[in-house]
Amino acid sequence: MTGRYDNLMRRIGGGQQIVIDGGTGSEMERRDIPSINNAWTCRAALSHPEIVRDVHVEYIEAGANVVISNTFATHKAMLRDAGLESDFEAVNRRAVEIAVEARDVSARRDVVVAAGMSHWSFTGAEPMLDELERDAVEQAAIMAEAGAELFVLEMMSNIERMHRLVLAAKSTGLPVWVGLTVGTDDGTLHTPGVMTLRSGELLVDAIAALDGLDIGLVAIMHTDVALIDPCLDVVFEAWDGPVGVYAHSGQEVNETWSFDDVITPERYAALSTGWLDRGIHMIGGCCGTRPDHIREITKIDSVT
Repeated sequence: MTGRYDNLMRRIGGGQQIVIDGGTGSEMERRDIPSINNAWTCRAALSHPEIVRDVHVEYIEAGANVVISNTFATHKAMLRDAGLESDFEAVNRRAVEIAVEARDVSARRDVVVAAGMSHWSFTGAEPMLDELERDAVEQAAIMAEAGAELFVLEMMSNIERMHRLVLAAKSTGLPVWVGLTVGTDDGTLHTPGVMTLRSGELLVDAIAALDGLDIGLVAIMHTDVALIDPCLDVVFEAWDGPVGVYAHSGQEVNETWSFDDVITPERYAALSTGWLDRGIHMIGGCCGTRPDHIREITKIDSVT
């Protein structure tokens, strides 16, 4: 572990509530970085590094204690679906380096740089489990060498695939947080009132699968704001470690994020206050949220 991460966890252990960044991929789209078919803004670190750095810097200046690299869409299978597998090492390395650079040019050297990893597929052409884990081990090693201090597994929506990514990330010796995504593509549930992952598997079973894996924090992320409270009901019953929330707002349409109905920063902060009052340890935002949302969250008295 790094000193920055250790300090962050000591703060959480001492009862402080910390802030992560907001949507990164969606913010790239908002700033006119083109979305690549089947792989979203996967090449942004190579094609528009200045914009990626600016987004990280803005989140740090807004008050984020953790920034996550723009690598949700850079795992090998997704790049292969987009015909960009040859970019695998370069884009994963550069994306983490840019996040480190953003921290280093800011006045807040205590910010933790996290590497985001996922198993999500826009095409549904998911690799076999052994291939997924092998590729993820390679990806994690690249990111750790580039300066990542933490792995954040994002949009975990299948229990077996989540488990393989946990093993891959932990092969580096760095700490791991897990972000679980609840609900269907349209923000509803497979069965009304039953909290399930995108796969239809129970949220409570996903949490149980993390037992004994030394996970630093479990978050509900990339989940509609309307589902957060019922998700927290399940998480607080099943998980006794640190808990986080970074919800999304808006909808994905043909792999492009729609900003037509994004929640206002003030409304998101009001909801965040309620989640923080329930005892979560980390708050941030996912797709659709912007630096303005994070800035508004930092006005909440309990966050640091």
